[in-house]
Amino acid sequence: MATLIHTLADHSDDVNYCAFSSSCLATCSLDKTIRVYSLNNFTELPYSPLKGHTYAVHCCCFSPSGHVLASCSTDGTTVVWDTRNGRMLAVLEQPSGSPVRVCRFSPESTYLVSGAADGSVVLWNMQSLKLYRSGNVKDGSLVACAFSPNGNFFVTGSSCGDLTFWDDKMRCLYNEKAHDLGVTCCDISSQPISDGEHGFRYFQMASCGQDNQIKLWLILFADFLGVELKYKCTLNGHSAPVLACAFSYDGQMLVSGSVDKCVIIYETSTGNTLHTLSQHTRYVTTCAFAPYSPLLATGSMDKTVNIWQFDLKQPCAGKTVENESKVTVEDWSEDDVSAWLCAQDLADFVGLFKMNNIDGKELLNLTKESLTNELKIESLGLRSKVLQKIEELRMTTISVSVTIPDEFLCPITRELMKEPVIAADGYSYEKEAMENWISTRRRSSPMTNLPLPSLMLTPNRTLKMAISRWLETQQK
Repeated sequence: MATLIHTLADHSDDVNYCAFSSSCLATCSLDKTIRVYSLNNFTELPYSPLKGHTYAVHCCCFSPSGHVLASCSTDGTTVVWDTRNGRMLAVLEQPSGSPVRVCRFSPESTYLVSGAADGSVVLWNMQSLKLYRSGNVKDGSLVACAFSPNGNFFVTGSSCGDLTFWDDKMRCLYNEKAHDLGVTCCDISSQPISDGEHGFRYFQMASCGQDNQIKLWLILFADFLGVELKYKCTLNGHSAPVLACAFSYDGQMLVSGSVDKCVIIYETSTGNTLHTLSQHTRYVTTCAFAPYSPLLATGSMDKTVNIWQFDLKQPCAGKTVENESKVTVEDWSEDDVSAWLCAQDLADFVGLFKMNNIDGKELLNLTKESLTNELKIESLGLRSKVLQKIEELRMTTISVSVTIPDEFLCPITRELMKEPVIAADGYSYEKEAMENWISTRRRSSPMTNLPLPSLMLTPNRTLKMAISRWLETQQK
């Protein structure tokens, strides 16, 4: 179920875009301003609205850490802001001076892309805040952009209907005619899926356009192959041009907004419609899922931004399971637990959990020992999988109900750290995330982009103990 919990009506003109960080929501408008709100109570931050553009602001986006916000405008600039105090860090002028329609940070914050009405696309180096590379699409205005999860590739969408794939050296790798009447938006899910045939890990991409359609694609990103694109299906729920689309953080849902004034939420695995929201009174121009909480923002030409709270719907035993937002995990019934097991591909354990009367409270208290000794799950692999899913559920429960202290979040994943380590830059990271960062031949700090003097990672036992103590207080 999706429930409207708040409406923001501070802009004096059309809302063009909205974007989430882990703690804030940013919105931008034809009224030349960017507004920033706290997710705790949706109050505007003291430094908001941000004023610096001289014409309409078309797009805004947060860096992965949430410490930096970028906005772009008809005035031909992309402005970089410090989200901690609202200070303007840089004004990046599009070399052609053309109106800038879209901007995006790369996943590791190395680059910022800006795309303009004349088809020019620029990669800005975020360490030096200088132009790194630039290029042009073949035809039309550049109106959409999305990065691959590893940051080595990105895709742009143009008003002539093309999706163009680039590497991080601004080399054009592939071009696809996707929407006859023009692309309006595109997004790439951060979660990989297997094609089931060759074991490759593909990523889902969605594109939408003036042809009223949303198309789902599968993309294989590989340094040695470049880009391989597979068409998956077309979603036809809207009766007018689709202006916006975005994946949920886990990739299981896709939201779209349209000229028909409707917002539709789809289940990506089946293409089924989960919800249709029709509270806006004019075109829906933007929609975005929050990364770490069950929130959705939709913006419109009616000058408002609606905030929705939602629950995941998952298929189980041939029927759809939905937990009302007011029901916490601790209050789950045994049937709710069974539905959750099905949603996590753990349906084989439904009978075992029912036999042992595992409800929501019992589920959250399960440990490696109780899985082994009481539930008699002998397979180490299966025990590990169940524990991992329960841990994810605990983290979700905590992140929904309270704000996790920022120092407990890994700067790379923005998730609560389990095995914090100190890197040579002095910052603490989740061990696995930092090892993956280094294994991709990165020798720079995720926080500063400066070279790491050493690749040694030291366990941060003090921080781990502090996180454990904090978790204990949340579970009381």
